[in-house]
Amino acid sequence: MTSSAAPDPAALSPRLPSPVQELADDRFARRGLRLLLKRDDLIHPELIGNKWRKLAPNLRAAAGRTIITFGGAYSNHLRATAAAGRLLGLRTVGVVRGEELADRPLNPSLARCAADGMRLHFVDRSTYRSKTDPRTLAGILRAAGAEDAYVVPEGGSNTEAVRGCQALGEELRGHADVVALACGTGGTLAGLAAGLAPGQRALGIPVLRGGFLTTDVQALQERAFGARRGTWSLDDRFHFGGYARTGPELDAFAEDFEQRHGIPVERLYVAKALYGLVALADEGAFPHGTTVAAVVTGRPFP
Repeated sequence: MTSSAAPDPAALSPRLPSPVQELADDRFARRGLRLLLKRDDLIHPELIGNKWRKLAPNLRAAAGRTIITFGGAYSNHLRATAAAGRLLGLRTVGVVRGEELADRPLNPSLARCAADGMRLHFVDRSTYRSKTDPRTLAGILRAAGAEDAYVVPEGGSNTEAVRGCQALGEELRGHADVVALACGTGGTLAGLAAGLAPGQRALGIPVLRGGFLTTDVQALQERAFGARRGTWSLDDRFHFGGYARTGPELDAFAEDFEQRHGIPVERLYVAKALYGLVALADEGAFPHGTTVAAVVTGRPFP
């Protein structure tokens, strides 16, 4: 049921600011570096990490309306939106890339969305690629029976989300010289960089191929803040072939990290960011005495 009053995500008691945890890791220590983890995976048991930071302001902006959003068959964002809908009593619609999936059994990720009450609407891949075109979007909304819904873009990255992620940077002021995180659509990086103090810098590790994210992050900052904000850069070398692709080398790295530190490592985003940081440390990319923080934006599913 949709609540008659706009639900407040703060009622879900998020753990904010999320903890900052220092790790003893010889791969950094031998270079004279400190490694911190920003444990955004501990913000909420179901609305995890940057999904909380992006969704909370959009949930407020929706003001009780149905929320419609977009994602692939394994989208963390769709799962988080569905969970938010269940927890806050909001109707949710998920537009899923791949019309052919409509006639197949739901994978565990989409099954979780459906169990949380999300209505799934499958579209062909050509339509999905054009979803930001106003006429295409209007057609999707009509077909989904959600013409009056509040639209959240793929990955949740819009102006509200970027401003929500600014708090992540503010929470890390005084903690680290470099803050790294994996990037999908770039909204978290855009907000994080804006919230950091002068002298700190943000480093994004894209999980998709293509090298397009610099333009997207700058555009997100311009819409949210009127101009590029903060010091940030991207390193495109650690996507392991693209979104949802990992491979034996990354799996072995993640398993080793888990054994070293007792922390579960999500493979599609977090493992790539950590792998990138270890590689950069080995290359001597950070001066002796640098404190590096990695944002843990999620945890393994299921």
